[in-house]
Amino acid sequence: MKASPAAGPRRTPLEPWVLARAGASDLAGLRRYQLRALRETVARAKTRSPFYATHLDGLEPGDIRSLEDLARLPFTTADDVRREGMRLLCVGAGDVERIVTLTTSETTGAPKRIHFSAADQELTLDFFHRGMSVLVDPGDRVLILLPGERPGGVGDLLRRALARMDVEGVVRGPVTDAQEALGALGDGRFDAVVGIPVQVLGLARRDALAGDPVRLKSVLLSTDHAPEALVRAIESTWGCRVFDHYGTTEMGLGGGVECEAHAGYHLREADLLFEVVDLDNGVALPDGEYGEVVFTTLTREAMPLLRYRTGDRSRFVPAACPCGSRLRVLERVRTRLAGRVRLGSGAVLDLAAMDEALFALPNVLDVHAGVAGASSVAGDGAAATLKIDILVAGTEDDRCAFERRAGRALAEVPAVAGAVYAHQLVVEVAATDGPWTGTNGTMKRMLSQAHSPEVRA
Repeated sequence: MKASPAAGPRRTPLEPWVLARAGASDLAGLRRYQLRALRETVARAKTRSPFYATHLDGLEPGDIRSLEDLARLPFTTADDVRREGMRLLCVGAGDVERIVTLTTSETTGAPKRIHFSAADQELTLDFFHRGMSVLVDPGDRVLILLPGERPGGVGDLLRRALARMDVEGVVRGPVTDAQEALGALGDGRFDAVVGIPVQVLGLARRDALAGDPVRLKSVLLSTDHAPEALVRAIESTWGCRVFDHYGTTEMGLGGGVECEAHAGYHLREADLLFEVVDLDNGVALPDGEYGEVVFTTLTREAMPLLRYRTGDRSRFVPAACPCGSRLRVLERVRTRLAGRVRLGSGAVLDLAAMDEALFALPNVLDVHAGVAGASSVAGDGAAATLKIDILVAGTEDDRCAFERRAGRALAEVPAVAGAVYAHQLVVEVAATDGPWTGTNGTMKRMLSQAHSPEVRA
């Protein structure tokens, strides 16, 4: 039975699951389990992975006497995964159940290929099963707007996980035709939706414009960061609770999920060991300080990853979660390091801050932002150009009036206003109602750059 709003947020169901998986009754027992699992993972990686046999040269599992010794391990990077490929594997090719190929907008080099065994995929199914119990109940129907046409895809795994709790998941895939997706949502008597943030927002705002929008119990946003303004728009349109999921393919598709308190992510701590590290020296940071999220797999069979740098910026929340859980809480990831650019004036342009300003405007469906102008970043006095493209639906303003409104919203972002005032930045805004070449599929949104270094602090 669901707790009433007056009773406060329910404790996350991930806590008893994580502790049971670890064979622990408290956090001290969980930490002991993590230390054992870390040693076992290092031993396995050194003996079975040609890459880690070299990468961990000089380090033995016995050298890891506490979780603090995790810092003795070298980082693994996305470039390592691209370059080394099969040399990271700890199983034979015949034991690989699924390979996910990742081609991102961040690189024009080789794609990343992440390998999973059948046991690895079962761990993901188990996490999805427990995590989804935060927002759906037996008998519910869920529209899944994530890739799932192939067995073992994220949408397929989610559908199978929901079936374990007597919830029907219907996999439709990422939104390619908004009107068709809205028709399916309206006709399907769904209780919940799982999808990509800007795509779900697009459906909600088009639904509102059409009149008489559907009412939902809950929405889960995944694959990319979700601005607060976007979350509020979905909640107000569909009268639902919106939850944020944190996960990457490298994590095994799932890393953590919000509870009803919405104070941050409760993490998959029996399978993954998380750190937040200083961007410059890689030293683990105390709770409350922002840095780069790094994780180590503890139970991965096919392709373990040790201290993998995610490129996400966050912190561990120092306060206990209002839901009462003892698990650590990772603050919602609001931006990637690739979403921040430092100008010659020292001003930092942050996609997250611009998102909050622009997605708060009525009828905005998507935003693409880019910075051009290498000389400005070098600080020689020339201004960089911030180019903003906005997809809008059904605005009552004409295009020029809306662009001026968006420009005024951006002028309220301190970093933008300061850079413009210092003549370090020129802002160009273009609004359109289509066609759109911005967000596509599950590719993460980022602040595109032309010869502009990303911020590492």
